[in-house]
Amino acid sequence: MKLIIQIPCYNEEDSLEVTLNELPKHIEGIDTIEYLIINDGSDDETERIAREWGVHYVVHHKRNLGLAKGFLNGIDLALRQGADIIVNTDADNQYRGEDIAKLVKPILEKKADIVVGERPIEENTEFSWGKKKLQRFGSWVVRMASKTDIPDAPSGFRAYSRRAAMRINVNNEYTYTLETLVQAGRNKMAIMSVPIRTNPELRESRLMNSTWGYVKKSGLTVLRALLMYRPLMVFSIISAIFLVAGFVLGGRFLWLFATDGGGGHVQSLILTMLLIVIGVQSLMLGFQADVIAANRKLLEDIQFRVKKLEMGLLDADGEIKEKKSNEE
Repeated sequence: MKLIIQIPCYNEEDSLEVTLNELPKHIEGIDTIEYLIINDGSDDETERIAREWGVHYVVHHKRNLGLAKGFLNGIDLALRQGADIIVNTDADNQYRGEDIAKLVKPILEKKADIVVGERPIEENTEFSWGKKKLQRFGSWVVRMASKTDIPDAPSGFRAYSRRAAMRINVNNEYTYTLETLVQAGRNKMAIMSVPIRTNPELRESRLMNSTWGYVKKSGLTVLRALLMYRPLMVFSIISAIFLVAGFVLGGRFLWLFATDGGGGHVQSLILTMLLIVIGVQSLMLGFQADVIAANRKLLEDIQFRVKKLEMGLLDADGEIKEKKSNEE
């Protein structure tokens, strides 16, 4: 059983060595542990420090491509190097390396495909009251969208089984944390959460420069994921809003028409028809988007099968090879 721990990095020379030193060297049930960093366009000594420390793999980006792209490139290399489990952690030593054993345990026990570390947000004195409430609200939105029960959706401290990692697709450039949960929930993967501990901050978050900026980007990420993976639900809600408004206004017009002939209320009738037309069109768009989403699901299944072929997990007859024991 091979574990690869990957760390996305962008100008992390001040904290990377501390993070690497905290990573586990042995975990019960794991035969091999290897380390991978994604140098996402750093212009400091991040990569030199990682190589001198002895990381096994380095993904080098000539320019900063963003957290989501770096995460995907790290996952791709880890899979090609034969990882059975991939753990993602941060370079700022926010998470405790010894808790990686907690993350991988449900996967080793075949209870989960994805395990998310739940931070003690309410106990974190470095989080403001507003940030704590924002984290909780954002996690609630993601739970509703993904139909999962993960209490800390933005947490980047995660473990993926090989099978789950091969199914990951991220389409936004901001962060992978929210979209992958919505996607995993849609694909009915087994997702678990385990409590983890955090270390004092070594630097401020680069994802959350301002509360409003974080809310805007995260909200757009969740909305886009919903439109991609649950479009009929989104458009049905939009359609229902317009149809209800149209029928209420239409009922008012009919009441006025029955009581005083409806004189002077033609504008209400025009607005009623407009709202109903928009509602019906929104519903039709929802059906079209749902068909497109079904086609996307087929493409994802084809991509998953191609990855298995590329990595030698599927023979020419379509049968899973011996590696299957690590995939279920």
